[in-house]
Amino acid sequence: MLIYSYLYIIKIIMFKKFITICMTVFLITLNAQAGSDGELALKKNEPKEIKDCFENLNRATFALNQGLDKAFIKPLAEGYRNLPDPIQRGTNNAVNNLSTLITIPNNVLQGDLKTAIINTARLAVNTTVGLLGTIDVANKMGFPKYVKEDYGQTLGVWGVGPGCYIVLPVLGPSTLRDTAGSFANVLGGDPWYNASAHGNNEFLSEQLYLTSKALSGINFRADNLESIDNLEKNSMDFYASVKSLYTQDRENKIKNNQRGNIEVLYKNEEDWEEIDNK
Repeated sequence: MLIYSYLYIIKIIMFKKFITICMTVFLITLNAQAGSDGELALKKNEPKEIKDCFENLNRATFALNQGLDKAFIKPLAEGYRNLPDPIQRGTNNAVNNLSTLITIPNNVLQGDLKTAIINTARLAVNTTVGLLGTIDVANKMGFPKYVKEDYGQTLGVWGVGPGCYIVLPVLGPSTLRDTAGSFANVLGGDPWYNASAHGNNEFLSEQLYLTSKALSGINFRADNLESIDNLEKNSMDFYASVKSLYTQDRENKIKNNQRGNIEVLYKNEEDWEEIDNK
């Protein structure tokens, strides 16, 4: 029976990876095909406007996400904002520390070995001395903070065009390239996901991984409560404003043209930091 149980688990894992691979291939193929329609071919990125190929569907999904935000996410973020500052700061540090596990392999894939080494040292120091990343000891020791990297950014650095703009349920704005890059996480590119979902450690589970992602989202929403509210109030078309912010932010991160790729003494998630300047 034990052997059959192992075989069953292996089948589930292989099936999930098969579906993920199929979706990744589909999205990359769709990205390439969109090139004839919207200058989205697999070529070096240029400052061109990203086509909104699925605008009607995107707007419907955006409206759904807005409803979910007002009903659940924003109230949770407001409650989180009322927690003591040390708890908020510790949570922010912890989720940023976990994100380094994705940043490091992308530093390597982009050929930035120096940054990969520094980020590895930051991860080691903060995970151990910094109590699982809740205290940013590495920053106090003089290690610089670098912009987070992900597989979507790496694809962009490699010359893959963004593809059509797409709004994902719950997750929000993305592009076909960034969505395809996200699938790399469950294909083995995210060590935290691998350890949580497929590891044998009794203290780790897929639920813990999902909880950490949820905390990351709530942390970001709490940091930008006023900024997002002001953006919505001052926008003639909130959907278009969010799309513009997201695409510009992704382009800037790929080009690493903000502060020479270094984040100095940031408090918030780096994502969409332009929101604070609107």
